[in-house]
Amino acid sequence: MRLLITLLLALALLTALGSYAHWIEQRPSSHYLSDLRSQVALDIGEPGPRGNLLGIQPELFAADYQSLARLRLKLAAYLDHARDQGMLNERTVVVLPEHIGTWLLAVGEKEELYRAAERRQAMHWLAASNPLDFLAALLSAGSDARLDDAMLRTKAKTMARDYQALFGDLARDYQITLVAGSIVLPEPRVEQGRLEIGRGPLYNASLVFDRAGNPLGQPQRYAFSAGALTTEAADAVQVLDTPAGRLGVLLGGDMHQLRQANADNGETIELLAIPSDLDSQTDDALLNQHLQNHGVRAGLQVHLRGRLWERNGQPQALAFDAGHSERGTSEHGAQLINLWL
Repeated sequence: MRLLITLLLALALLTALGSYAHWIEQRPSSHYLSDLRSQVALDIGEPGPRGNLLGIQPELFAADYQSLARLRLKLAAYLDHARDQGMLNERTVVVLPEHIGTWLLAVGEKEELYRAAERRQAMHWLAASNPLDFLAALLSAGSDARLDDAMLRTKAKTMARDYQALFGDLARDYQITLVAGSIVLPEPRVEQGRLEIGRGPLYNASLVFDRAGNPLGQPQRYAFSAGALTTEAADAVQVLDTPAGRLGVLLGGDMHQLRQANADNGETIELLAIPSDLDSQTDDALLNQHLQNHGVRAGLQVHLRGRLWERNGQPQALAFDAGHSERGTSEHGAQLINLWL
């Protein structure tokens, strides 16, 4: 009798494991249709030979990350609209929002992840459907908020590859300089033209791609807290030569970060890109004062819009030029923010 019970329990366990393994392998495709429209919220100045800064505030939802092709379709629609409006040229620098690359961790996942009400619940589905990768990530995770840290590492190698493929190809195909928002990765770095990761701390990093689709310089890195989803100030801002001028990238837009925005080697930042998340805003007066003090000529702050699990909103973009600033609208939908230099 004991042997029979043991055999039945073993059979039940094997059946359960088999069902779980089958569930892990399933990645059903969805027929979710996303809104590809965008509106021109700000168009400041007149076209000229110096080029322009073009900010894109995409309205994104979790289901937009079901596949790389789906996300590319949406971003390409915004760029097509900008091109139709005459806003793309060989000196255009396009700025995308913070964490647009971080949520590439959701690419190719289970339907339950996209339907989750909260980000933490979605991450649990991520861990459940990638058990071996999650366990491997747990070994490298930091001591602070270790489970959250591990979830962000679970697909880091694939995320780095997808980030470069997606945004590098967009920069090349549209012949633009592209500030590719940001992505959270462990020790990101560029080696021989490729974005690579390590096993050390997590960083919120932004990479800029040139008109050929190649990385410009190294990622601009900021230490990142996985538990609080917060970005710490950088010691210095990298200066990159672009067709429109010397560019610096500052993530988040918090004033304590802006006060740290001293360029490497004392170089002057002419243009400042501030990719921001759903819920970050900057004090206009303090920002203008900072820009004047540091000789920055012009810049844009752009945000993610839409709904990514419980985080949602329609934050306003901010354009600043020669000491003057102007905010975009809070109307729903994706927005183009254009500043002629």
